[in-house]
Amino acid sequence: MRKPELAAAIADKADLSKDQASRALNAILDEITQALSRKDTVTLVGFGTFLQRHRGARTGKNPQTGEPVQIKASNTVSFKPGKGLKDSIN
Repeated sequence: MRKPELAAAIADKADLSKDQASRALNAILDEITQALSRKDTVTLVGFGTFLQRHRGARTGKNPQTGEPVQIKASNTVSFKPGKGLKDSIN
C-alpha cells in the first residue's frame, strides 16, 4: 500500500474527503519526523514505537573488490511493533 492508497482508505473510514485525509496523513507524518529529529520517541499504543538509534562507526567490506571500507557513524530510525500489531499479523 502506498501513501495515496492509505489516504484514500483513511478518507473512506473516517468519512473525509481524499484531500482532507491526505492533509491529515501528511500532518501525522510531519509530526513523527519532527519528534524523531528532536530525539523523542513516538509511541502509538497498540501499534508500535518509532525511535531514533545511533549506529557507531564500523568497518564494512566493498562487495566488488573485497577491500575493507570505513563506514561513518550515523543515526537511523527503528520501529518496535506493539502487541496489538504483532497479534494481528500472527
